[in-house]
Amino acid sequence: MLDHFINHMVRDQQPAYLTEQGAAFLADSRELLAALPDESLDLIITSPPFALLRKKEYGNEEQADYVEWLGTFATAALPKLKATGSLVMDIGGAYQKGVPTRSLYPFRVPIHFCDNLGYHLAEDFYWFNSSKLPSPIEWVNKRKIRAKDSVNNVWWFSKTAWPYADVSKVLTEYSDRMKKLLKDPAKYYDPKKRPSGHDIGTSFGTDNGGAIPSNLLQIPNSESGAHYISSCKEFGVKSHPARFPGKLPEFFIKMLTKPGDVVMDIFGGSNTTGEVAEGLGRRWISCDMDNQYVAASAFRFLPRHMAAAGQVEGGHPYHQILNGETADLRQYAALTLPAAATKKPAKPKPKAPVAVGLFD
Repeated sequence: MLDHFINHMVRDQQPAYLTEQGAAFLADSRELLAALPDESLDLIITSPPFALLRKKEYGNEEQADYVEWLGTFATAALPKLKATGSLVMDIGGAYQKGVPTRSLYPFRVPIHFCDNLGYHLAEDFYWFNSSKLPSPIEWVNKRKIRAKDSVNNVWWFSKTAWPYADVSKVLTEYSDRMKKLLKDPAKYYDPKKRPSGHDIGTSFGTDNGGAIPSNLLQIPNSESGAHYISSCKEFGVKSHPARFPGKLPEFFIKMLTKPGDVVMDIFGGSNTTGEVAEGLGRRWISCDMDNQYVAASAFRFLPRHMAAAGQVEGGHPYHQILNGETADLRQYAALTLPAAATKKPAKPKPKAPVAVGLFD
């Protein structure tokens, strides 16, 4: 039961809201981590505020202080990870002030974490966002002396040298050429040792259900998040301006955890991580310090018609969270739009759906 999980994991901490699989908190994640039992987390995946030159509304540290600041969160997280656990961080790059040269802060992060904090760098990933707009304007658009920056560093840290991982859970579709090879291996290759030293055996022609993914993740950040965005508009609140696409946490949650494992996002923002973890059957904890962002993130777990409905009996969960109450979203999990919502209404008019608590 979720209540037992939350009471065991986060004693004396009041969640902002609960879902079937997890809970979101309004808090400094370093303090929330301190309340968790040691070795209780399977994965922490997050996208912290980047050390950009221009200050953002969600808050970001200066480049000179960034690595030490981020290290305080990593220090709090380390004892809470299981021996098989991982910490994954999406970190974007930046230029130095006034000159077209890159800041080295994204690379100082893994050096500091591994040399000084006790982490291992399991693997370095690179997220290619083909839909990213050209920036910075001065060097790319105006002077045209630099190319568009479209790649973020995604560092996969682990507590030990042997974190849990299963790449077979994130296989990619075979190329057309590989599909042809699998139909008739003898026609396309001879099992033998290549000049490169690679020994290509007969097993190369075995269909494993997909190809091993590379560490270059090609995920456009063009998904609209329509429900979350439209709900924010309905309530007249600003959506979080720096949302990563759901496919990014999905990749690592699938590869680095099993169903029922515990995933945490220590910079929750709009809580994309919690929504993905919920859908994948993982328990999750999300944390953010901005009350508006936490309250709005609840829209991800509510039926699509609830925003347009405005108030509901007992007050809308968004307003409950803003008022410091815990909103239990589990009671809305079974709600669905009536068929008439997308078709011409039939006669007689269908009854409104009834809220059902799956944990009643």
